[in-house]
Order: sequence, then structure tokens, then C-alpha cells
Amino acid sequence: MADSPIPAPWLDRLRQSVGRRRALGRERAIQPPAGLDVCSNDYLGLRRDPRLAEAAAAAARAHGAGTGAARLLRGTTPLHEALEAALAAWKGAGACLLFNTGYQANATLLPALLGPGDAVFSDALNHASLVDGCRLARAGGAAVQVFRHLDLADLAERMAAWRAGAAPGALALVATDAVFSMDGDAADLPGLLELCDCFEALLLVDEAHATGLLGATGAGLAEHQGVSGRVPLVMGTLGKALGAFGAFVCAAPELREHLVNTARGFIFSTALPPPVVGAALEGVRIARAEPWRRARALAHAQRLREALGLPGGPSAIVPVPVGPDAEAVRLALALQARGFDVRAVRPPTVPEGSARLRITTGAHLEEREVASLAAALAEVLGLG
Repeated sequence: MADSPIPAPWLDRLRQSVGRRRALGRERAIQPPAGLDVCSNDYLGLRRDPRLAEAAAAAARAHGAGTGAARLLRGTTPLHEALEAALAAWKGAGACLLFNTGYQANATLLPALLGPGDAVFSDALNHASLVDGCRLARAGGAAVQVFRHLDLADLAERMAAWRAGAAPGALALVATDAVFSMDGDAADLPGLLELCDCFEALLLVDEAHATGLLGATGAGLAEHQGVSGRVPLVMGTLGKALGAFGAFVCAAPELREHLVNTARGFIFSTALPPPVVGAALEGVRIARAEPWRRARALAHAQRLREALGLPGGPSAIVPVPVGPDAEAVRLALALQARGFDVRAVRPPTVPEGSARLRITTGAHLEEREVASLAAALAEVLGLG
């Protein structure tokens, strides 16, 4: 066997890291899908819908397999503009800008919007992409404050204290998930908007796990809570409920123009391929035209919660708290052996001591499959 091209000091460090992860029971490996899908974010069951596949094929035939460039060079097709228009209309926004991933969007937005002397206030359980966006904003001179999860009083106190000492002209931004991906609970958007109005702050809401699933037309949590069109910045993804890939930001035209000129993740990335954009357009159309899909996914989640004696929730995410990392892994393996693709979620994805099974329900599931999953969970959890 040939010698490793990795220098010895680097090999030592990598091996030590492996040892530490194994000792903590946190070693991860890429696993192929196996068993019934109850762990992905395919809430509407669209990722294998033949209509999306045909839309992708038609887009490839018309516009090619790739764009070949960033949007500001030659990477824009009529499909990109059509998708942005459709998403803006759905979200009640003045404009929309496509990004390649939700992570890229969130990590790009915050440093593009905040500068020295400004501040970002971030919910303690926000997604890692928002956390990393905050870190990049801090590197650019902005202050970062983390408020207690869903605690509007704590946020108000922090914003008031910051504003009292901030220089004239300093800007504030509040960032929150809409539906929190590991807990399935939801932000209070009307309450957040009221606070942002008081402190002249911009509100950024990540609707990755709400788009397509919540609201009268599936537009998301803002629609569900009656504030559609009032949230200045709404991020969403195309690869979860909409069955395709990519992300977007809906905002006022002035904010979109600013991001086009300052968001490095947008400026320096090759544009989304036409087949992906074509599939996403079809996903948006179906999500709006077939409300039974979101109703079914949410009903499945509620039935599962009731069967397990868990509190109700607004989403299709059902977290089953476990605690110790090793126990969460053991339970996941036991469920996989019974034909259910359940995965364990461990730190650092969740706080220390809060490892869990993260179960999701989608429109692709049958009622009998949800009942079988509930029975299997009761068995491995030892519920009477």
C-alpha cells in the first residue's frame, strides 16, 4: 500500500479526532437509505414525483444540464426569473433571489447586511447556517447576541440594552428559524415583528421547514400566523417540501438589489442548473394546487405524537427525546432493523444530553405505515 500523502502531524491529529468522537459515541458515517422514509424532509412526497422529473427533463432539453456561470455572468435563464417571480408572489414579497443552498443563503445574508457597530440577535436554537452567518457578521465587526429560545422578553431586554449604547445609525437584525428543525416548534412571528418595529430592526426568518407545509396556501409560517408580506427577509429552501434543490430569499426589491451586489455566496457561485429550477417550479405549482399533501403530512405527525404521548406541535417534525448519545444510536438501529429509516441526532447538532430520534412524516406515508411506526417505537422505547 502506498504511503499516505497526508503529513504525519496531520495524520496524528485526524486519528486523535477519530478517537475522541468514538469515545463520545458521536462518530458519524454516510448511510444509504434503508427502509421506510421517516427521517428525510420530503414533507409533500414530491422528490420522486414523475411530474418533477419530467419538468427537470424538459428544462434540460430547453436550456442544458448546467448554466456554466454565476448569475451575474451568463447564468440566468428564463426559468430562474420565472421561479423567482413565482416564489415572490407565493410569499407576498416584492422580489426574490435564488441561492444554491439554504446554508449558503443564511451564511451569506448576515455578513452582507451587517457591518461594524451593527448587531444581530439570534435565537439560541437557530440552524447552524444562521449560527455561522452570525460568526461571519461578527468577523466583519457586528455584535452578536444570542437570546433564549423563543423568549421574546429576553430578546426585548437585549435589544433595549444594545440600542441604549449603540452609535447613531447602527442597525439591528433579528434572525430566527420559523420551524426549528430539531424540535419541530415554531417562532412567534407577530411578536417578533412587534419587537422589531419598536427597535427599528430587520427580521430574517428561515422558513426551510415551513415552506410548502404551513399556511392556507402552503406559503409558510408567516402565512400561517397572518403576517404574510410583513416579514422583511424570508429564506426558504427548494429541496425539502418542494422536492428539488436550492434556496431563495424573498424580500423587498431594495434588499434584493443589495444582496445581488454584496452577497458573496450569490456573486461567486455558479447558478442553479436549469433541470433543478424546472423541477422546483413544478414543485411550487403542485404544493399550491394539492393542499391534501400538507394536510396529510401534518395529520400523520399529530397521530404519531398522540400515540407516543408527546405534546402537540405545528410541524411534521416529531422529536423523540432520549438523552444519552449511545442510547439514541441503539434505538435508531433497532428501528432500522424493523424496517423504519430512523436516525439518531446527537451533539453538536443538539445540546449536550439531549440526543434524540428525529422522525418526520410526509404525504408519501400511508396511515397503516404510521400506525406500524408508532407500534415499533412503543416497543423499542418500552412504552406500556
